[in-house]
Amino acid sequence: MSSPSPRVLLVNDDGPPGPQSPYIFGLYLHLTTNLGWDVKVVVPSSQKSWIGKAFHIREITKGRYYYPKAPDGVGEVSSCSRPLKEGEVAEWVLLDGTPATCTNIALHNLYPGTIDLVISGPNYGRNSSAAFAMSSGTIGAAMSSALSQIRSVAISYGDVLHPTPNKLFEPAYILSVRIIQYLWNNWGKDIGGMRNGEIDMYNVNVPMIMELLNPKGLDIHWTHMWRNSYGQLFKAVSVPDAGGMKREIPSEGPDVAGQHPAQQSGPGGDVSKEEPATLVFKFSPDFQPLITPSLGSLPIGSDGWAIAKGHASITPLRACFAHVDHDHAATGTESLRILKL
Repeated sequence: MSSPSPRVLLVNDDGPPGPQSPYIFGLYLHLTTNLGWDVKVVVPSSQKSWIGKAFHIREITKGRYYYPKAPDGVGEVSSCSRPLKEGEVAEWVLLDGTPATCTNIALHNLYPGTIDLVISGPNYGRNSSAAFAMSSGTIGAAMSSALSQIRSVAISYGDVLHPTPNKLFEPAYILSVRIIQYLWNNWGKDIGGMRNGEIDMYNVNVPMIMELLNPKGLDIHWTHMWRNSYGQLFKAVSVPDAGGMKREIPSEGPDVAGQHPAQQSGPGGDVSKEEPATLVFKFSPDFQPLITPSLGSLPIGSDGWAIAKGHASITPLRACFAHVDHDHAATGTESLRILKL
């Protein structure tokens, strides 16, 4: 028997609809129109890719109202809530905060006690493998929900073709909605789960490839996370070159294949402005080995393996830095063991 339709919070890390956030409006329409679900939307006011589960704790988080319009979701911003104008489909909320901040404020301040499921995404780029997942604002928002004991699904679209053909958008939305609806109606069990012995959250990756257009669609695999790693993420910049650099985020996150490095510079925190900086670095990763690894190097059944094979993946996750069960750790009902040095 299907569960009752959930009341949904839709969040992301790419911000309101636009070139940097091409997918959220389409998924919103599918959730509300095709499924008939009640969906609230609270998103960052600007792109917040690769910020993980960070919270704003010193800044004052300010919000405004956003009114998306068909066909692309681009709309007006207002400092006050107002009635919808002709062509506007909903009232959303923009917060000057991180994705995790948006989730927590939405759950506990804007819509307290009224949300059953948080959907984070669709991210502009994959979030498969530990290297990307541990840094992802999309997964960070879902993690924030799980830590508030609300079911959550993070969903990411792995852009492979550049630019991604618009004709792939609709089949990606349809597949996403099928997966989300299935997970809601068949939520898994986990004895270590924080909420009623349930799985804390799911991480879904959909590759944006031409096979989405096939009548059969993509295979969907249950996967585990590919435990990969990254090395140097920043490079030093000479002081004369740093003076003309702008602090900006690229139109796509660094987890998109072929993405140019983000151009970020300038000191942050409590740094004196009286003295010029002599140590200057900018975000300049080389992620091609993570995005296009050899198939033979990928663990079969991992999310990285699935997306490399052109499959969608669903990875159940715990909202924690999971401990390792080993010979010297107590597990289950065993008594505590003491390490004697």
